[in-house]
Amino acid sequence: MATNYTPNKIHQIPARSGVAVAVKQNQKIKVINTHGNQVIDFWALAFSDSPTYQYLSMSHSRGASLHLSPLIGDTLVTNIRAPLLKLIEDTTPGVHDTLIAACDPERYAQLGAPGRANCADNFFRAVQPWGVERAVSGQVPPDPLNLFMNIPVVAREGGGDGNRTAGGEIRFEAPLSEKGQFVVFEVLRDVVVVMSACPQDLVSVNNGSPTEAHFEVY
Repeated sequence: MATNYTPNKIHQIPARSGVAVAVKQNQKIKVINTHGNQVIDFWALAFSDSPTYQYLSMSHSRGASLHLSPLIGDTLVTNIRAPLLKLIEDTTPGVHDTLIAACDPERYAQLGAPGRANCADNFFRAVQPWGVERAVSGQVPPDPLNLFMNIPVVAREGGGDGNRTAGGEIRFEAPLSEKGQFVVFEVLRDVVVVMSACPQDLVSVNNGSPTEAHFEVY
């Protein structure tokens, strides 16, 4: 699987846009929050002879790690529970999100701002050369790992027979990462990694000002 980005070199994820890069087994990918306020929607797609289309799955990874968002040492898995990535370094406060879907045209229409750049469209444009879009049911991308995204889960007092997560709220807040902080994943099998510098500026997740970010494969 040929890569379309030179290894051991820092590359840009343009603001409000997306990229797809082939990463081989045992390589590492570093994702850098260059300006500190940018959320990166992150996907990994696995290619194999299996008839089942495999991709990084947030619901399966939460079940595997028992964490709402990954911690250093956690292994993230596919939709058939196969190991795919391992988080080996994180210089941020560790605040990432696995709950929120990629922004899409429908989301912006609901917010009264149709026709804006969005992560779902960025995903499909980025993967088009790989032919992956044919395997995605209903033209909806898998739920992303939202790197650097701050979605606090707020417990509800007295909820659910003493279970304070029952009926708990989620909120969209500004990232807690700082300029130049990064995460590093070890790749456990050949993948195509897709990254979108989230264009969202109607809520506070990018601190109201989407920017470029950077990555390196090595």
